[in-house]
Amino acid sequence: MEPGRGLPVAARCRIPCGVRTVRPYLLWFAAAVLLTFALVRAAEWLRAHPQHNPYARFELAHPQGWATHRKLTALVRDDAACFAAFDRAGARYERRPVVGEGVCRASQRMIVAQGGRLPVLSPAAAAPGCAVTAALLLWDRDIVQPLARRHFGQRVARLDNLGSYNCRRIAGQGAQSEHSTANAIDISAFILADGTRVSLLDHWSDTGAKGAFLRDVRDRSCGLFGTLLSPDYNAAHADHFHIDMAVRTAGWTVCR
Repeated sequence: MEPGRGLPVAARCRIPCGVRTVRPYLLWFAAAVLLTFALVRAAEWLRAHPQHNPYARFELAHPQGWATHRKLTALVRDDAACFAAFDRAGARYERRPVVGEGVCRASQRMIVAQGGRLPVLSPAAAAPGCAVTAALLLWDRDIVQPLARRHFGQRVARLDNLGSYNCRRIAGQGAQSEHSTANAIDISAFILADGTRVSLLDHWSDTGAKGAFLRDVRDRSCGLFGTLLSPDYNAAHADHFHIDMAVRTAGWTVCR
């Protein structure tokens, strides 16, 4: 007698009788179709949102996105690409001569024209590098000006600074400072359109609008720059924000 013969039909069925099995290759085909569809949609989304695409070239007009910091740090080592971004944006600037040698060679120094996309830098001769200047433009557009309007109802017209290029090591450390290549700038005060001065030295601990503005600027800036150090970091930074576009492993940033 054959196995199962004489048993009820339902007992001989390992799966419910009358139900057809789906062949495995059809499941794989369906999964491949779904994956392809997802990849196509993701590619379309990235094309529509290039600020999130690390392979799309940097544009000053783009909003900030997931890939903005990575693109800015890539510009630190690519002079041509950095200045090309300013040219495409129609930004007026003066490229300054290369200074220094070796670890103190600064080849990206520039001055953005007054009345352009950045508040007046005072002194104007600071000439920070192209990559950090690009970051400053985004900082001003997306962080500084919106916060100035929120806290004071007016815009920032001038940024006072303590300089950019300075061939030296980091105080108390052996590492070379980002100032050595003009890849940094120290911002000491924000001058509002009506002439009001908001300085790090005088107003960081202020309990009113000036102190709140400065602390909000610090907090909102984390992730854009390679480094942002405030008076909370140490006494050496009591009178300024140190801002740079340091290139670090895995793209991590410092904000204190």
